[in-house]
Amino acid sequence: MDFTLEDPNSLLLHFPVNPTEVNIRRDKSFETITLISGGELDVPQGVKVKEIAFSSFFPAQYDASYCKYQPLPNPQTAMNQLNTWMESREPLRLRITGTDVNVLVMLSAHNSSFKGGEPGDVYFDVTFRTWQDYKVRTLAERIGTSVGEARPDIKPVSATYTVKSGDSLWAIAKMNLGSGNRWREIYDMNRELIGDNSDVIQVGQELVMP
Repeated sequence: MDFTLEDPNSLLLHFPVNPTEVNIRRDKSFETITLISGGELDVPQGVKVKEIAFSSFFPAQYDASYCKYQPLPNPQTAMNQLNTWMESREPLRLRITGTDVNVLVMLSAHNSSFKGGEPGDVYFDVTFRTWQDYKVRTLAERIGTSVGEARPDIKPVSATYTVKSGDSLWAIAKMNLGSGNRWREIYDMNRELIGDNSDVIQVGQELVMP
């Protein structure tokens, strides 16, 4: 299993020590309405952005018992790169081989610490939030800038997913929709592109997501 982060410029950070566990959090959002009778009603609004979090450390010295590769990155340089990425507005590609995690994310938080007796080692906790492309329209674009101009389409832009090597509809549904059982929703929306066999999808295909 390998943990990697890659930015749009193909700068790759390969975490040298695997975390002991990865936490993926999914929350459903609700709008609470106060009823005339005095009670409250929760109206479901959809699934919030998923969070992926893990902890590990950047060792100063190579140890074959837990290090994935060598030469190791300088711990402070690696932490500085995480700082740079956290301040960036560009998404990163987080991959965890051997799992379905292969998604665009934003680095939303990270903490670092040092331990006595381990000079040079830097321990860290990182939290990522899954990222989806979006389009912002100005007010002028929405209502037209002159009389007689056709009103622009203000319907929400559909989310898409580009198929990558090793993907399946079940895995895509599990990672992006929260349940692999929703694979048929993706298939039904992309039947013309995929064809009659839902088990066969091609790398590079752009799927419309529910």
